[in-house]
Amino acid sequence: MTHIGDYQGFELGPIRPPSEAQSLMLRITRNCPWNKCRFCGLYKGEKFSIRPVAHIKKDIDRVRHYIDEIQRILKQSGAERQPEILEFQAGLSEGDQMAFHAALIWLRSGMKSIFLQDANTLVIKPEELVEILSYARKLFPQIERITSYARAKSVAQISDEDMDRIASAGLNRIHIGMESAADEVLVFINKGVDKQTQIVAGQKVKRAGIELSEYFMPGLGGEAFTRQNALETAAAINQIDPDFIRIRTLAIPEAVDLYQDVVAGSFAPLGDIKKAEELLLFLDNLEGISSTVKSDHILNLFQEVEGRLPADKERMIAPIRNFLELASQEQILYIVGRRCGIFNRLTDLQDVELRCHTEKALAAHQVTSENVEAWAAEMMQRFI
Repeated sequence: MTHIGDYQGFELGPIRPPSEAQSLMLRITRNCPWNKCRFCGLYKGEKFSIRPVAHIKKDIDRVRHYIDEIQRILKQSGAERQPEILEFQAGLSEGDQMAFHAALIWLRSGMKSIFLQDANTLVIKPEELVEILSYARKLFPQIERITSYARAKSVAQISDEDMDRIASAGLNRIHIGMESAADEVLVFINKGVDKQTQIVAGQKVKRAGIELSEYFMPGLGGEAFTRQNALETAAAINQIDPDFIRIRTLAIPEAVDLYQDVVAGSFAPLGDIKKAEELLLFLDNLEGISSTVKSDHILNLFQEVEGRLPADKERMIAPIRNFLELASQEQILYIVGRRCGIFNRLTDLQDVELRCHTEKALAAHQVTSENVEAWAAEMMQRFI
């Protein structure tokens, strides 16, 4: 882990959670310090580095400056003056264009939240993270939430005292990509962490009073470990009781190492029907927790599987059970509709217009019971 180079201007990383769409992005680290997970290709070939605190403060200063300038322009007429804003932006250097655009978009969204990039902000020294958080909140006292991704192993190595300091400085929410808590799966996908460490990290975040999102990835165990993937992950989640459980269905693009395992025959991927069975098994075994389940990703088969445990459990499970009870041709039709972006939820099957569009798509793509799994897998790659 290194600090690299002189300040090159405002930076943006490549990714954020869907729930942070309205947030200001602040890049604390570049890329991923682990970068060995077999299902992920986002940072392959990229070198990890930590940005100096002084550079991050300069990013914050620039955003503050441009927000002040935009607000000054807007106050001149009491309404948005697009020509004046564009004229001001056009006069900026190329290096400041990104900071100005980030400031403009964030101002329009209400300036309520900040997301710290890239893959694992919690890997930096706690005192540096505290300094960054404190500075951001000083310059933007109105913000309601600061959020970050983190690896479980990094969080587990932070003392409770330092986690308390980080929470007090203003980190409100952490997203941890658990994906699976089955040790067999974690070893195979080279996650670099085991089930117990996942539990320790999640409990540490909760003790600090920081909101926690944990991610579950149906299909990550393939056919060999589908039951373990569901049951062991549910068991770990039950011990953590995160604020959010976010569903992220596995897709396998050609660029990831796991694709080579599929080609070699060492990994047998699940089709959508078996992934639905795994998701049902996972949800059915969540007990004694009050987490909110979110299906906030286009790769998920059921957008409607959302709610608060335990009250909404049966309502969340119902569409999965109903899907699994459908006749085979109806299941295929729903898969085609969902993977083409026509359907969002199972009840869309009853919408005459949407159903008609889906039937045309099924015919156009020549999807059958023999090729539906391969076709769906190919379609899912387009959304990564």
